[in-house]
Amino acid sequence: MCRLLLPGLLLPALAAAQTPPAPLPQPEGRFLKTTVRVGEPLDYELRYAHDPALEVVFPDSLARFAPFEYAGKTFYPTRTRGGVSLDRAVYHLRTFRLDSVQVLALPVAILQGPDTLSVAPQPSRVRLQRTAAPLPPGTTELPALRQNLALEAVPPAFNYPYWLAGVLAGLLLLAGGAALFRQRLARRYQAYKRRKNHGYFLAQFARHVERFELSRSATNVERAVVLWKNYLAGLENSALNSFTTREIVAYFENDADVRQALSTTDRVIYGNLQTEGAEEVDRAFQRLRGFAERRYASVVG
Repeated sequence: MCRLLLPGLLLPALAAAQTPPAPLPQPEGRFLKTTVRVGEPLDYELRYAHDPALEVVFPDSLARFAPFEYAGKTFYPTRTRGGVSLDRAVYHLRTFRLDSVQVLALPVAILQGPDTLSVAPQPSRVRLQRTAAPLPPGTTELPALRQNLALEAVPPAFNYPYWLAGVLAGLLLLAGGAALFRQRLARRYQAYKRRKNHGYFLAQFARHVERFELSRSATNVERAVVLWKNYLAGLENSALNSFTTREIVAYFENDADVRQALSTTDRVIYGNLQTEGAEEVDRAFQRLRGFAERRYASVVG
């Protein structure tokens, strides 16, 4: 009984093992128009619907496109819906062959482990549209060519290499000039800043003096002195604006104008302003302005 059952059990298993695999789906290829002229752009669309588990490779620029010439391609991302993946690409071609009907079937490569299977679509045909009139029957000589020697206007092309070389040369010249004349340019810039700051100081100081003459207020005296200290601190590059009156007088080596002017302004700011002291305050302003002009002249010179 065992000898009779074993063959019956093995036959279905062997038959299942020898069943051929299901055939792969065929891609679809077609031209997007039915006629084409010589040299005219022509698009060829290649589509392949397949199992998402398959590894599919579409042709690239090195594929064989004869009798057409490859001019470019446009790939679209894979879309998977209902368990079916769709790959799509449009190849931009041109033809310079004179065959009346031209055929193309681009294959798709499928990677299966170490093996690569090539699956081609049905051939797609395009008809060549001729622009020259056909020769009469029995004619052996070609018609004479029409000569046209008129020049065609060609738009000027922008010369990027020369312009880039010119820009680089200009930048190198600027960098070299800046490195060569850096100290001189720095001195000129510092002199310009000092001249502008000096003009601003004189204008602001005159404004405070004018306000004092109108109001006789100790606040305007204090603002004028603070402006004078800040200006000299910047001119001397020191912390003069934080010094006391005694330290400022010592810093300027007991200058008479500085000592007398600051003594007068301190009495006005920290004491009571008297009417008979207004002329003395005006003289103090003149001493401070004159001293600032002398210090500016000494620094510039």
